[in-house]
Amino acid sequence: MKADFLICGGGIVGLTIARELLKRGIENIVVIEKEGNVGMHASGRNSGVLHAGIYYTPDSLKARFCLRGNFMMKEYCREKGIKVMETGKVIVAREESEIDTLKELYNRATQNGAKVEMIDERQLEEIEPYAKTSRLALYSYYTAVTDPVAINESLRNDLISSGKATVMTGTKFQSLKGSNTVLTDRGEIGFKIFINAAGAYSDRVAHEFGVGSDYRMIPFKGIYRKLRKERSSMVNGNIYPVPDIRNPFLGIHFTKGINGDVYLGPTAIPAFGRENYGIVGGLDREAFSILMRDVLLFFKNPKFSEVAKTETKKYCFKSFFEDSRKLVKDLKPEDVIPCDKVGIRPQLVDWKNKELIMDFKIIKDGNSVHVLNAISPAFTSSMSFAEFVVSEYVMN
Repeated sequence: MKADFLICGGGIVGLTIARELLKRGIENIVVIEKEGNVGMHASGRNSGVLHAGIYYTPDSLKARFCLRGNFMMKEYCREKGIKVMETGKVIVAREESEIDTLKELYNRATQNGAKVEMIDERQLEEIEPYAKTSRLALYSYYTAVTDPVAINESLRNDLISSGKATVMTGTKFQSLKGSNTVLTDRGEIGFKIFINAAGAYSDRVAHEFGVGSDYRMIPFKGIYRKLRKERSSMVNGNIYPVPDIRNPFLGIHFTKGINGDVYLGPTAIPAFGRENYGIVGGLDREAFSILMRDVLLFFKNPKFSEVAKTETKKYCFKSFFEDSRKLVKDLKPEDVIPCDKVGIRPQLVDWKNKELIMDFKIIKDGNSVHVLNAISPAFTSSMSFAEFVVSEYVMN
């Protein structure tokens, strides 16, 4: 089999890049995905929140593409009849010492074009009656919630119905053969241009091409819980804490999903496998090497060690609950119940400097393009980000 453009990865980034190629009149596009359907990992397991460009430094790729991606995704959902709840979001300060960071988020959001407002406790109560804050909170108007599973499936159908793109699920990338052929578990596929959008495995695929040898992936596990149905009225939209902006994690927050359920999470617990969704489920022979990376980072990177120490405690319900109750009034332990929602955040690390990469990373090498560190807000940014990748790296 031969493809003009071969995309490895059927998550949101791979699908939107394929969609962007179609918009430019490209034919003979092949997307390979190792799972039995598209969006089976981070692209379908996220909270469905469409972010609004609040957290990201104005010169970053995340800042450039998040807000435009938000608008593009909302428009796509309207065209396809996919539900979007434009409920906005509040970011609350758990203590007075977080006010300075809250103001920094306001400045970043304003520079990035987001519509935000600094509000007091009275205004907060009108938006989210149960949310609590220390004097001030930040309200984001453009934040919304949608259905990531429906979006992934719709994009897949768009590609297939075009007659110009093939989506090969159940097809696992194995290795590079020569300069323009990859070997999969279903045979060889030739290509003119190869695009690596393999998410949690993007570093492995890049290394097979001799690219990005200084980068390694560290998986973080995002565990969620839910509010009991009877208590779902406590949350109207999204209640987030002020994050530690030195790290790329946003902290446990409350999100009302499109089905009315209110999710609490996710955590950012260091995991020992790229698909380590359970306690031991998803562990493979790479688990030991990932553990060794975690140990080394723990001693070399103070920011990582702080995350590892605080987040690992949240396996315990008491710690998870104590973190959650700082955001809302009248939350009781019996209000919070288990749920089966869990995700993995594949975080890229500059292994030479032992630093977590904070932005998207793209590397072009010959006839291959490698999208690395496509983590939050990659889902929100995807359509705008795909325009950039295709214009600046694929077609250039």
